[in-house]
This record gives sequence, structure tokens and C-alpha cells, in this order.
Amino acid sequence: MGLIKAALGAVGGTLGDQWKDLISCEDMGNDTLMVKKTTKSGQITKDSRIIVAPGQVAVIYDSGTILDATAEEGSYNFDQSTSPSFFAGQFGDVFKEMWTRFTYGGTPNKEQAVFYFNIKEIKDNKFGTGSPIPFQDWSHPIPNQMTGTMTPLRVQVRCYGKYTFKISDPAVFMRNHAGTADVVKKDDLVEQMRTEVVASFQNVLNELGTSNHKVPVLELPSNTDEIKKTMDDKVFDEPIRERGIQLVGFAVESVTLDDESMKKIDNYELSSNSFMQQGSLVGAYSNAVQDAANNANGAASGVLGVGMMNMASGGMIGGTAQGVFAQKGATTDEPVDPFAKEEKDEPKDTKEEDAVYCTKCGSKVTGKFCAECGEPRPVPEEPKEKKCPNCGTVVTGKFCTECGTKVE
Repeated sequence: MGLIKAALGAVGGTLGDQWKDLISCEDMGNDTLMVKKTTKSGQITKDSRIIVAPGQVAVIYDSGTILDATAEEGSYNFDQSTSPSFFAGQFGDVFKEMWTRFTYGGTPNKEQAVFYFNIKEIKDNKFGTGSPIPFQDWSHPIPNQMTGTMTPLRVQVRCYGKYTFKISDPAVFMRNHAGTADVVKKDDLVEQMRTEVVASFQNVLNELGTSNHKVPVLELPSNTDEIKKTMDDKVFDEPIRERGIQLVGFAVESVTLDDESMKKIDNYELSSNSFMQQGSLVGAYSNAVQDAANNANGAASGVLGVGMMNMASGGMIGGTAQGVFAQKGATTDEPVDPFAKEEKDEPKDTKEEDAVYCTKCGSKVTGKFCAECGEPRPVPEEPKEKKCPNCGTVVTGKFCTECGTKVE
């Protein structure tokens, strides 16, 4: 039993009465994936005419087995005496496998039908990540001071977009999903496919976030080709392929970050700007100190400028000078900073208000003995306690701290 392609223009007209049955399928549009067509008797008789429209595959089914199939548009005569012709084009090997292996148990013994498959690209299928998914953003790297390496900033993103698909293997689609149903709509499986697409996309994001790709998070919508290529190379869409379906197009339309990730990026930008500014100040500060140390004639003006820079930076870079001068002082041939004061063990001058004077000669005493006459340093007398004659409060001064009365 097989299909014989009819001559062009043989549909309709006076030849119409020569066909015992005419089987065709209207355009299935973007929503119908498979349609079952048969005759009133459930049998396809010899010399029946079968019409295949563009974008369709016709599979001749007989009592649980496949008799013939074609993916080439045109008009065909059904002849039970011929062997399968497989006018298949791109599906030749698929149809031959269907013919030898495709069987359905529990089907009626005498049921013949034509199953039409929509092999056009099915468009306008939306997907979205309901909850944020993790992504390693290499556009905001974080330095690791311990290892000297960079690590990506971990963020959480939501992505929305569209994908397209098509039936790539009618045999697998019929065996694993459609069966012998009368009609299979896109809505019958698109919800499940959306979940599988999001799972595949999450695997792609994990791959694009590695050090091999380093795709910036906000540039994901412009990396459609790389997303699709990664999905194909890694076979992340394997659950979809197992239904005889192939993803054709995949586009990310928008990428949004959750609030916590936005704060991370904002803080990163602020920290980066601050770090760059501080780095410039430290560099200028270090250069100024170096110049001051190397230029003996201009040291005074150089150090003065360094001090003003350090004051402007809030003291953040003041330690730089110490490191530079310490390095200069460590060498044997170069001079030490003339403005650096050496620390000595000499006692510091006593504050004026705490000065003690010799009771013998009246000279200022800074040590344990008077430097002029050798008299021992006078010991200040402890103030005597007195009682206020008015309220009896113990006071040490000339006036009572409670009532203000003068105390003799």
C-alpha cells in the first residue's frame, strides 16, 4: 500500500468523480499540531485522493501500523497494491523507521486514517522565570586579596522572553505525545514546555556565568545567538527533544534584578568610584612624598603640600608618607627627611599652669631638685577642709558650694 503522486491540476473538475474518497486538512495555523482525518467508513479505499498542503506531513495509518508518509506538498492517489513510496524529503529516514517499527497495541483491527502534522514553526510562545534565579555577573568582579583572583558578583535575576518550536520528528511526536488522538493543540503541551524551557534556560545561565563566557547580566538580551547555541551544544532542552520537538528560536526580551541584587550593584559602583578616587589620591600623595624626599632644596614646600593633601583626604592616605620616608631612611646613601623629629627620652616641659617654683630662690623647677640652688622640689600642700558657717557643708575653697557663703 502506498501513495502515488497525481498530476498537477488533477484536483476537482471532471476527474473528481474518479476518486472514491478525498482526504485533506485545512491549514492548521499556529495553534494545531496534529489532526486525524479518515472517511465515513473508516477505510481508505483504492484510488482515494489525499491532499497535502504546504507545511504539512501526511502519515497513512492502518490498524496500528504505518503504511506510507510524505512531507512533500501535492496531491496523491492511494493504491493498496503498491509498496510505500515515502515521498519524504527531509523525513525520509524517519518515515522508513515509522513503517518498520511503529505499532499501537489495542487499536481497532480495521481502522485507516491520515494523520496530518503541522511542521511549520510555532511562534509566540512566552516564558518567564517566576522566581529569581542566580547568575554570576562578571561585569562586577570582586577581587580576592588572599588568592589574587577575581570572582563574579552573585545576583538574582528574572528573565522574560519568547521561543518558537516545530515538530522535528513526527514518529517520536506521535509515539511519545500525540498517540492516535483526533486533534492535538499547542495548548495541550505548551504549559509543560514552558516549565522545561525555563529549566533549560537556567542551565544556560549557569553556563554563561562561568569564566569561559563572562556575559554581563544586563547584556543577556543581546546574546540570543549564544544562548541558543549553548542550549543546543549542551542539549539542555533534551526533555523537549524527547517529544519529537525542536526549539527553533529563543529570545530574552527583558532582564530585571531583585532589590537585593540592585543594592549590591549600587554599592559596588559606589565602592568602585571611591576606590578609584582614593587610588588616585594615594598615587599623587606618594609621588609628592617621593619628590620631597629626593629634592633637598624644595623639601619644605613639598612636605607642606603633602600635609595639605592628607588633610583634604581626611587622613586616609597619611600612612603613605611614613612608608616612603621609612624606606628612604633604611638606605645607607640617601639622606633622612630633615623635617622628621627624632624621639628622645628627655622629659617634656611641664604645662605652664602646673609649673612649680623653688621656695628658696624662686626659680622654675622641672625636676626633683632646683637647677639653680639644689633645693628639693616643693611638695604642694593638700587643701584643708573647712565647714561652711551657714549650712555646715565641708568645703575646700573660699565659698560654700551649697549656699555660696564666704568661708574664712
